[in-house]
Amino acid sequence: MGVSGGADSVALLRLVMQLRPDVGVHVVHLNHELRGEESEGDARFVEELARKHALPVTMARLSEIEPKLAKRPANKSAMYRAARFLLFKKVAAENGLHGVLLAHHADDQAETVLHRLLRGSGAAGLVGMAGESRQGMLTVFRPLLGHGREEIRKYLKSIGQDWREDSSNLSGKYLRSRLRGVLNEAPQVSVGLIEMAEGMRGMRTWVSENAPQLRERFAAVELEGWPSVLAMEAGRRWLIGRGAPAGELRPKVLERFVEFVTDAGLGTRQEFPGKIVVRRRKGWVEAI
Repeated sequence: MGVSGGADSVALLRLVMQLRPDVGVHVVHLNHELRGEESEGDARFVEELARKHALPVTMARLSEIEPKLAKRPANKSAMYRAARFLLFKKVAAENGLHGVLLAHHADDQAETVLHRLLRGSGAAGLVGMAGESRQGMLTVFRPLLGHGREEIRKYLKSIGQDWREDSSNLSGKYLRSRLRGVLNEAPQVSVGLIEMAEGMRGMRTWVSENAPQLRERFAAVELEGWPSVLAMEAGRRWLIGRGAPAGELRPKVLERFVEFVTDAGLGTRQEFPGKIVVRRRKGWVEAI
C-alpha cells in the first residue's frame, strides 16, 4: 500500500493491520523531493513506521522513477501520479502483490469532484474516484472513501498514533489547497458534491451500457438519431481507442466530434486531442 506519512495513509495502514491481519501488506513510499528536509522527514517517518511493525517497505525517490516513465505528462500533478503508479506496479510485480491500497477519503472525493466540475468535466469525470478500479494489471482499492478527514484523525488520536502534516496542503499556491479551504468553510457543499458523484455514477453506468459501439471505420449514420449523451460516449470510447488522452475529451470536444460525424457540411477532416485526424469521406469515418 502507498503510505505518504499523512494522517489518511497512516490510518489506513493501522486499520488494515487491526482489522485485516490476513492481508499481506507491503509499504511503498515515493519521496517527491519537493519540500527539502520536510520531504526527507516524511520518508524517514514512513520507513520507521514500517520497520516498527515488521512490514516490508520499499522507498524510492522521484528522481529515480521519473526517467523510467515511458511517456512523461506535461502537467506536474499528472507526472507525479504517473510516477507513483509506475512504482506501485513495479513493487506489485516484484513481490507477487494483487493490488494497491490508497487512502483517499470522503473529503478528497469532494475536492476531486469540485476540481473536475470547475474544469468542465462531463459525467465521466464527475463520478469521482471509484472504491475499486484498474490501472493496467493493477487493482486499486480506496476503502476510506466513506469516511471523512476528521473521523480519520480521531481514530489516530484514539490509538495514540502520530502522523506527518504536509505544509503544502495549507499553501494557497495550489488549487487543491484553495478548494480544500472553501469546502472546510462550507461542509454542506462537500456532502452535495459526494451525492452528485454517486448520482453521476449511476448515470455513467447506464450510458456505458447503452452507448453504441463504433468499429475502427464506421458509417456516419451510425451516430445519427442517438441521444447526445450516448453519441458522445460512443465518440469518447472511439477516440480513446485511437489513442486520444481520456482527460482531454471534455464535453465540448465530444460535441464537436458528434457534430462533425453527423453533419457533412462541416468539412472532411478535423483534428482531435492526441493529434488524431479524423476523416469523413463518402459517409464513412476513420482516423488517418
